[in-house]
Amino acid sequence: MKEYKTITEISGPLVFAEVDEPIGYDEIVEIETPNGDTKRGQVLESSEGIVSIQVFEGTEGIDRNSSVRFLGETMKMPVTEDLLGRVLDGSGNPIDGGPEIVPDERRDIVGAAINPYAREYPEEFIQTGVSAIDGMNTLVRGQKLPIFSASGLPHNDLALQIARQATVPEEDEEGDDDEGSEFAVIFGAMGITQEEANEFMDDFERTGALERSVVFMNLADDPAVERTVTPRMALTTAEYLAFDKGYHVLVILTDMTNYCEALREIGAAREEVPGRRGYPGYMYTDLAQLYERAGRIEGREGSVTQIPILTMPGDDDTHPIPDLTGYITEGQIMMDRDLNSQGIEPPTNVLPSLSRLMDDGIGEGLTRADHGDVSDQMYAAYAEGEDLRDLVNIVGREALSERDNKFLDFADRFEEELVQQGFDTNRDIDETLELGWDLLSMLPKEELNRVDEELIEEHYREDEPAGTEEVAAD
Repeated sequence: MKEYKTITEISGPLVFAEVDEPIGYDEIVEIETPNGDTKRGQVLESSEGIVSIQVFEGTEGIDRNSSVRFLGETMKMPVTEDLLGRVLDGSGNPIDGGPEIVPDERRDIVGAAINPYAREYPEEFIQTGVSAIDGMNTLVRGQKLPIFSASGLPHNDLALQIARQATVPEEDEEGDDDEGSEFAVIFGAMGITQEEANEFMDDFERTGALERSVVFMNLADDPAVERTVTPRMALTTAEYLAFDKGYHVLVILTDMTNYCEALREIGAAREEVPGRRGYPGYMYTDLAQLYERAGRIEGREGSVTQIPILTMPGDDDTHPIPDLTGYITEGQIMMDRDLNSQGIEPPTNVLPSLSRLMDDGIGEGLTRADHGDVSDQMYAAYAEGEDLRDLVNIVGREALSERDNKFLDFADRFEEELVQQGFDTNRDIDETLELGWDLLSMLPKEELNRVDEELIEEHYREDEPAGTEEVAAD
């Protein structure tokens, strides 16, 4: 292994060195500073005679007298089932005071793309216990469904709630036999504050969710370069648990905005030509490399499902980060400032939210036969109630017909009873759908034009609107 003392320039997180042999892209580098510290880095660019290296621990202390060693291999993640229950930093080193990790093998963190022909279509329901998601925008095994939030909204609380509550319903029915594959959560945090990290860890430990989780923590004061590695470490671990060990893995990545900021910072240091709003032109490709690592493979038991969380800068959903994410993923869950200011938890606005794979993951044998109809009808009624709110602001409530008033009441109760559930309540899909019928029963039967007649006969509650005993007995 050759050692060079040929550093020519240091710019931000980058170090440039002269070499006299070909060096591979993405190769791992060790840089030893004059005072004996060793820092790790990765080759970003390799051309005739000069390489640029991004340094994970920051370039402090590195000068022209530092020596550079090229290790001849790319970044690897040590993977083993024993990672469950562990907390690692953004580069995959344990920070929980536990024993060293003895890996079964070391996997390249870039991962291999899933052959489209070998992909299995995602169509099995994952229950998050959150009504606005399970009932209205169902998550399916192998899907990538981002949460679009904004600064100051409680997306972290929702992420923790999903990490704590998410289950694959059929596993519950099978009991503790060894046949069913197990459920695991990989939590990758990028650029979060120490305070947020403490909240996450307290919650994981308090609720026991840590036992089935692997946590990767990259803090705001950690180098930006490490942020680009963290999600790849997390996804490599997820793929190993899913496709080698048969787990159903839910990967929660927060906050993708910090990840993209790190890409922009490195791009600026490399003096690349910036793309839209200063982000690198290849950001779409880069995000796709991460998001497309979700899915199911034919003949393999496990699955990787992703919930990336991103805060939209300036609450702008046309910003490049949510915009590109929306192109690649299968829908989005939108968090809403108005609902949050009304104290609704979680403040999920179901109207602009969407799960593109929902129709394949619900219905008889998956959730319940009435799920699709109930969801469609609630959507339509809530959208109409929302439109009527605008009208009420102009003409006042007295000017509306009795029918319109019912839809207005429906919209209010939909937010207060179905969306509002707090961050500690875990509702199974039956509870969510029964709540849905309670709400739909406020409306006259003839208004339920998206629900099958037989389902109305079976589930409609006659006594709901009248609230009198005689009607119920009838």
